[in-house]
Amino acid sequence: MNRLTVALPLIVLCFSGFAQNNSHITGSLQANGNFFFASDSVLGTAGIPQYDHQKFGAETWLSLNYSHNGLDVGMRFDMFNNSNLLNPNASYSDVGIGRWYAHKQIDKFDISGGYLYGQIGSGIIYRAYEERTLMIDNALFGAQVGYQINDNWNVRAFTGRQKQQFDRYGTILRGGVIEGFIKPDSTKNFSLAPGVGIVGRTYTDGTIDDAKFEVAGYFKSEQIDLQYNTYAATFFNTMTAGDFTWYLEAATKTKDVIYDANAPRSILINNEIDTVAGKLVNREGYTIYSSLAYSKKGLGITLEAKRTKDFSFRQNPNALGVQGAINFLPPMAKQNTYRLTARFAPATQELGEQALQLDVRYKVNKKLSVGVNFSDIQFLDGTELYREITPEFTYKQKRKWQLIGGLQVLKYNIFVYQGKDKYVNALTPYAEFLYKFTPRKSIRIEAQYLATEDEFGSWANGLVEVGFAPHWILYASDMYKIKHGTIDPSFSPEKAKEKTKYDETHFPSLGIVYSRKSNRVSLAYVKQVEGINCAGGICRLEPAFQGVRLTLNSSF
Repeated sequence: MNRLTVALPLIVLCFSGFAQNNSHITGSLQANGNFFFASDSVLGTAGIPQYDHQKFGAETWLSLNYSHNGLDVGMRFDMFNNSNLLNPNASYSDVGIGRWYAHKQIDKFDISGGYLYGQIGSGIIYRAYEERTLMIDNALFGAQVGYQINDNWNVRAFTGRQKQQFDRYGTILRGGVIEGFIKPDSTKNFSLAPGVGIVGRTYTDGTIDDAKFEVAGYFKSEQIDLQYNTYAATFFNTMTAGDFTWYLEAATKTKDVIYDANAPRSILINNEIDTVAGKLVNREGYTIYSSLAYSKKGLGITLEAKRTKDFSFRQNPNALGVQGAINFLPPMAKQNTYRLTARFAPATQELGEQALQLDVRYKVNKKLSVGVNFSDIQFLDGTELYREITPEFTYKQKRKWQLIGGLQVLKYNIFVYQGKDKYVNALTPYAEFLYKFTPRKSIRIEAQYLATEDEFGSWANGLVEVGFAPHWILYASDMYKIKHGTIDPSFSPEKAKEKTKYDETHFPSLGIVYSRKSNRVSLAYVKQVEGINCAGGICRLEPAFQGVRLTLNSSF
C-alpha cells in the first residue's frame, strides 16, 4: 500500500470532521497539460521522449487548507505525468501527497510540523520555498517552534530534512533566528528591524564517502580535508528614516566542501602532467547584500549592491542547477517581462560575483513618468558577466490609452551562462500600447526588436491581445528570426549552421483565456525557440517547444 493510499483517506476524514464545526476551508487548483507535436531536429526537440512517442505531459497541484481558532492544517496533492519540468530533456512521472502541515498558536508559542516554508532574512543562509515553473519545492520536512518574547521581539528554531520531489534528502538541517523591531521615539519616522540567524547542515555518510572517493584520485598536493558539518550565520537589519529605507545583510559560512567548475586540477596523461578545470574544494564563504531606497512624491530611487564569494550552500557538492539549494542569493538584474528583453537573463553565480543595480523612477506629471534601470554584474576579478541599461517611459491619456516605450542596451556573457561563444551585445527597443474602446473592451499591442550579431542573431516579436472584460482575452503573437548577416569565414560549418538554423523562421502563439471569479482557463498553440527560463535569479536553459498548452487555475 503506497503513501497516497494511506494518507489521502485520513486527510479527507480530518477535513470532513473539521468542516462540521463552522471551520474555514480554502484551497486552490493548478493544472497544466502539454500536447507535444512531432519532434523537430531544427527546434532541438529530437530525442526528447514527449515529442518522440509520449505526446502528452501534465502537472497538477491541488491544495486544501483548514483554519480554526489558531489551528491551521493543510495538504497538497501533486501529480506529474510525462512532465518535463524536472528535466526539460527527459520525462518524469509520479503522484502523491506533495505537502502536508499542521500549525498551532498556543499563547506565546508558535508550533509547526510537516512540510514547512520560510526563510531567514532575505534568504541568504536559508530559504524554503516553491517555484513551480522551475520545479523548485525545497520545503523543510520537520518541525519549527517560535516564541513571542514581547510585542517587538520573537525567536524561532527549526530542524528537519529538505524535500526532494516525493522523497527527502538525507542531509540534516537545523537553525534559529531572533528578530525584533526598535522604534526609539514614536513621534519620529525612524525605526530599526534587526535580526540574527544561524543554520547548520550535516552531510550524510554517503555524501562524504563519495567525496572521499573523488578526492582520493587527486594529486596529493591537491587533496582536501572533509568535514560533515558546515554552519552559516547572518546579521540583517532594515532601517527606516524619513523617506529612506536601508536594508543590510551580511552572512558568513564556515568551511564547506563544494564543487568549483573553474578550479584547476592536475591530471597525468602519457606520463605528463596536464591541467583540467573542475574539482572539489573546501572553503569558507561570505555574502554582503544591501539595498537603499528613497521615496518622495513623484520620485523613487533604489540602489542595490551585492558581493558573494564561495557561498554555495547545498545538499551535496554535486547538487547543481535548481535542485538541492538550501539558501537563496538575491538576483541583481532587472526582472524583464517582455519576450525579447527577457531572452538573456543572468543566473546568480554562487561562487563569486559582485553586482550593482540602480533603479530610478520619476513622475513628470499626471500623464508622463520616466525611469531608468542599470545593472552591472562581474566576477570578483572584474570579468564582465552582465550589463544592462534600460531607459523607459509611460504615457497615460486619462483612462483611454497608455503607451510604454523603452530601450534595453545589453552585454551578456553567454559563455558563462550558457556555454556558447563569449558575449552577446544587443540593443532591444520595445513598446506597448493599450487602448480602451469601452470600460469592457480593450486592445493591447506589444512590439520588440532584438538587434545583435551574436548567438542566433536578431529577432522581432509582436503580440496583439484583445480583452472583453471580465471574462475573455484573445491573443496572437509571433517571434521571427531575422536572417543572419555575414558569417565569419573562420567559423566551422557546424558553428555556422548553429548560428543560422532558425533563420527566417516564425514562432507563433495563438491563445484564448477565460476567467470567471477566481477561475482561469487558457488554451494556446505555442511554438517557441530555446531560451532561458528564470524566476528570481534562478535560471535554467530550456529547449524549444511546439504544441498545445492547456492551463487551469482556480481558488476557493
